[in-house]
Amino acid sequence: MKRGSGKWDVLKPGNGTGFKTDGKTNILSDRFGPELSFAKKMKKLFPNDKIALIKYAREGTSIDSAAAGNFGCWDADFNGKNGLNQYDNFLITVKNALSEHDIDKDGQKDRIVPSGIIWMQGEGDASYTEEIANAYYGHLKILMNQMRAALLTDDLPVVIGKISDSGKDASGRVWKMGELVQYAQEKFVKTDKNASIVRSTKNYGYGNDPWHYNSEGYIDLGEKFADEVFRLIINSEKKP
Repeated sequence: MKRGSGKWDVLKPGNGTGFKTDGKTNILSDRFGPELSFAKKMKKLFPNDKIALIKYAREGTSIDSAAAGNFGCWDADFNGKNGLNQYDNFLITVKNALSEHDIDKDGQKDRIVPSGIIWMQGEGDASYTEEIANAYYGHLKILMNQMRAALLTDDLPVVIGKISDSGKDASGRVWKMGELVQYAQEKFVKTDKNASIVRSTKNYGYGNDPWHYNSEGYIDLGEKFADEVFRLIINSEKKP
């Protein structure tokens, strides 16, 4: 996705790596992410609601600017290509998505109600130094609250996927600071009153590379994300 451009469309496979859009035409790839099974499960859990997903993703990105590498990062103060960072692109994506008032083209005005954030990231920050990995908790907390603010919803449910390691490296570890980032993720959901974590990632198989889960993994991840979002939403509604 270029600089946060996007186009509302009926969900289908092909929104993974290789997907392209100019904001007018979506060009699907041969990959998919957790959005497919997430949407299916959410529709089952909320059968009377219309489900709309805003997806912005960039593989390999970090939150810490010191770990940006060639992929970029989510630090709002980072100046990447064209002076933009991943958070800037996220804001543009959200703005473009919310500017459409008839998503399903049925002639009736739609109102998008933010219901949650799902976040699968952290490997980039686990690839460098102990200092970067130890800073992950603070960076994650700031970023999730920035996203909540952008969606104008305080304490919006956040579900994160716990990073895991395929072990497909000569050292036996792909992410050399992985345990520190995992600890930071657990700390975040323990200290945030409306966040949860998916831990089933430790059991997933991998595809043709040491970094990405296989299809079964992404399908399960989407379902687990939906279960946790549902639980957080229901618990929030029960609070006085």
